[in-house]
Amino acid sequence: MPLTSFAELNLLPPLRRALDHLGYAVPTPIQAQAIPHLLAGRDLLGCAQTGTGKTAAFALPMLQRLAQDRRRPAPKAARALVLTPTRELAVQIADSFRAYGRHLPLTMAVVYGGVGHIPQVRACARGVDVLVATPGRLLDLMGQGLIRLDSLEVFVLDEADRMLDMGFLPDIKRVLSVLPARRQTLFFSATMPPAIAGLADGMLKDPVKVAVTPAATPVELIEQRVLFVSQADKRALLGEVLKDAGITRALIFTRTKHGADRVARQLDGLNVATGVIHGNKSQNARQQALDLFRSGRTRVLVATDIAARGIDVEGISHVINYDLPHEPESYVHRIGRTGRAGAEGVAISFCGSDERAQLRQIEKLIHQSVPVVEDHPFRLRLAPPPVAARPPRSGQGRRHHYGGRSSAGRV
Repeated sequence: MPLTSFAELNLLPPLRRALDHLGYAVPTPIQAQAIPHLLAGRDLLGCAQTGTGKTAAFALPMLQRLAQDRRRPAPKAARALVLTPTRELAVQIADSFRAYGRHLPLTMAVVYGGVGHIPQVRACARGVDVLVATPGRLLDLMGQGLIRLDSLEVFVLDEADRMLDMGFLPDIKRVLSVLPARRQTLFFSATMPPAIAGLADGMLKDPVKVAVTPAATPVELIEQRVLFVSQADKRALLGEVLKDAGITRALIFTRTKHGADRVARQLDGLNVATGVIHGNKSQNARQQALDLFRSGRTRVLVATDIAARGIDVEGISHVINYDLPHEPESYVHRIGRTGRAGAEGVAISFCGSDERAQLRQIEKLIHQSVPVVEDHPFRLRLAPPPVAARPPRSGQGRRHHYGGRSSAGRV
């Protein structure tokens, strides 16, 4: 029988009180499947994307374990560690721990690069129950003897596939080399290719395996479209697409940091309220851009894949792939930023003549052809009609609509 309430998970009253305050009623599938095993001390291998409730799935049993065994952490030490790839994701996870543990006498800290390290060092000096960290800053502080992990009880590796994409495998191995053998380990990844599975095998002991969504399956409520366009016309096409009032909040992906800056400057010139986040931006600048986008004060946020992985913003109506990603799995992660929590969403991709191979790989991964919009003012005429193409609808004029699902302009 499926669980119908958090009360059935045998969580401590302070945790249930926090969940009631947050309006959490019924556990998500990953929470229902994972929490009982984690409370029992089992290792876990979880295949789950962001937006599935996985943070609560690992945070709640961790907080319960730490609260029930109220030992004091040693100076500069952590009892539990969550290792995550990006600053934005680290901040979000830390905020979640604070929200769930608001009625518990536990301490926590979050460490990440791009900001001064002194406040982070002070937060860890007396020892903390929960530490959330990105690999680079964690290793930096460990190298200076400012953080110890030799008494760690619980280790969570989050977004493992993105960690490897970002080249963090050597850093992960350095962290693993100093962890005690006797520990509980939780491993989460949105996809499970052989390299990720091999890493998990080396870290986990008799793990429970939980998969709540098929790896790399796009959200069913997302309507996908592709527009063939020359690289030189992409900026003009973007300006045309954003004239559609149906695009209320758009997340635009570029392949490079310089490309993100160029697109943001172009949109600023068109008086489109725009923010931009990428790895060269300071943490304060990235957080400010994200806050403005989340509050609706900017309509558009331009981002690179790495910077955007931790973005979880409600109400994103459109994802626009200004550049197609090299890895087809990244396409799935990108478009998953819209159509969240049961809402509908639209994903629009610009495809240049040199990006056809990426499009074919994406379609192979998602097991479907992406419908083509033929009727747009910058159509790349050299493109052969794909299988998914359909004739333009009769009576369609020169005005183009990209916003609502019923006015998609799909052909």
